[in-house]
Amino acid sequence: MSKGTTIIGLDIGSSNVRAVILQKFEEEEKPRVMGVGIAPSFGIRRGIVADVEETVKSIGEAVKNAERTSGIPIGKALVSIGGNHIKYQESQGVVAIAKADGEITGDDIMRSLTAAETISLPSNTEIIHVIPRDFSVDEQKGIKDPIGMNGIRLEVNAMLVLGSSPVVKNLSKCIYQAGVEVEDMVFSALAASKAALNKRQKELGAILIDLGGGTTSFAVYEEGDLVQIGVVPIGSSHITNDIAIGLRTSIDVAEKVKVNYGSALPDEIGKKDQINLSEIDQNEEGEISRHHVSEIVEARLEEIFTMIDKELRKTNRSGMLPAGAVIVGGGAKLPGVVDLAKKILRLPAQTGFPVELSGIVDKVDEPGFVTAVGLALWGAEETAMSSPNAFRTKLPAIDGLPKIGHTVDKMRGWLKKFLP
Repeated sequence: MSKGTTIIGLDIGSSNVRAVILQKFEEEEKPRVMGVGIAPSFGIRRGIVADVEETVKSIGEAVKNAERTSGIPIGKALVSIGGNHIKYQESQGVVAIAKADGEITGDDIMRSLTAAETISLPSNTEIIHVIPRDFSVDEQKGIKDPIGMNGIRLEVNAMLVLGSSPVVKNLSKCIYQAGVEVEDMVFSALAASKAALNKRQKELGAILIDLGGGTTSFAVYEEGDLVQIGVVPIGSSHITNDIAIGLRTSIDVAEKVKVNYGSALPDEIGKKDQINLSEIDQNEEGEISRHHVSEIVEARLEEIFTMIDKELRKTNRSGMLPAGAVIVGGGAKLPGVVDLAKKILRLPAQTGFPVELSGIVDKVDEPGFVTAVGLALWGAEETAMSSPNAFRTKLPAIDGLPKIGHTVDKMRGWLKKFLP
């Protein structure tokens, strides 16, 4: 068997840091999960570094746990980035086709994407991704793969994913201090989409909702294209805070109550159903209504889904995505989340899990690991387009574009990453 290529996904969330080590062998269709690491995240607030030292410790612990389970040292990783600072902007880039015979090459596509980047940005804002939606060759529009076609003028319709420069730099600094090189930064909802959405769902129209601890991010697809992204500044940790306030108890007890007894469907919980707090923590006493806890959970989740629906209305896609909502992240494990999402979003809904893998799949077969797995799969696709021995050299994360060779195969492979 040939030596496999190792790819690491590092998901740095507000509640947990998760690391997943995949190995891809040419003779095997499914990547192997070789190692998994998880550690509580203490230095991240709403997707943004709030304490460098604590963040470095959390990343280091997750990385060590993954190395311990796999025996594989982690030197570099693809890293998630999220938070309410993430925005998007549509842009167009136009270039003249370089070859005298008018045939479009990978170099023409890269020049058009570079042209799409040349826009005026707000201060302290940088480009994380430049994602092509479709191309136009002269008067012919809606082209997905223009390589090999002939024309005079090439135009790209692209989406720019933007982020705060200080946030990017602080996160990169923490990862570097933890002993890991940043191979690339990927918006968390895009990474999760790589692992939880299939081609058919993206074609029909779907929304991926990553219900994290401090924030909830989402990505909307239609006809295979990414059409909208966004971040809601509320996550499952806010539910814990609400329970702590409502029950007048500690955050730790509130978290256990949420995980063990929480539900988003209070109508299905008997009003006489009680929770004995002394069974959760010996320092607590008395009983509380489980129905009341569920009302607290429902109220906060309803707020999150209502805010997402409001964002969908801006692009006229509220209730208009046939493949529905796929919910991932740690908050997706709460009972009743899917049913509440169906009600508020007026869409089909389901819990998302990582795509088919081999190896120690039981360690990642849950919604909380979707983003970390998606990051590794993102890297696996890029590795398949580069040399078999190493990752392709990349531009800094602020540029968001990989340095891609000018061969037709490499460029076409890269386009397939974004286009159906």
